Amino acid sequence: MKTSLAALLSGIVFGLGLAISEMINPARVIGFLDISGQWDLTLMLVMGSALAFTLIGFPLITRKAHPILAEKFTLPTKKTLDLPLISGAVLFGIGWGLAGLCPGPAIAGLASLNPGIFLFVAAMIAGQFIGLQLEKALAR
Repeated sequence: MKTSLAALLSGIVFGLGLAISEMINPARVIGFLDISGQWDLTLMLVMGSALAFTLIGFPLITRKAHPILAEKFTLPTKKTLDLPLISGAVLFGIGWGLAGLCPGPAIAGLASLNPGIFLFVAAMIAGQFIGLQLEKALAR
């Protein structure tokens, strides 16, 4: 129960941060990528703030023996770049640049009742389903 409440609280704080910074507005992201037009630096400020908190907070948190709500830390162990990682990053970047949304802001943006965001989330879920089916088929 504690873990679920912590996850809910974290999601609410994350969603509020996205809403306050207007990262749920696709025009903000597209404005950042449009360096030849009216360049919008909002995304850089949001990412810079997140990086600053991470650079300070991550070392402090990982000094502990274990997280508050888990028995151990589960940090990534993979140290190599492979085709699935690179191709996934490229597809993510292309989609982010075209739509101006990525999964977190899209889910938070559902609260805006914008039909375009609902369509994006539906396409995102369909893409995840198709990707899982392809992964299963290739594993055989």
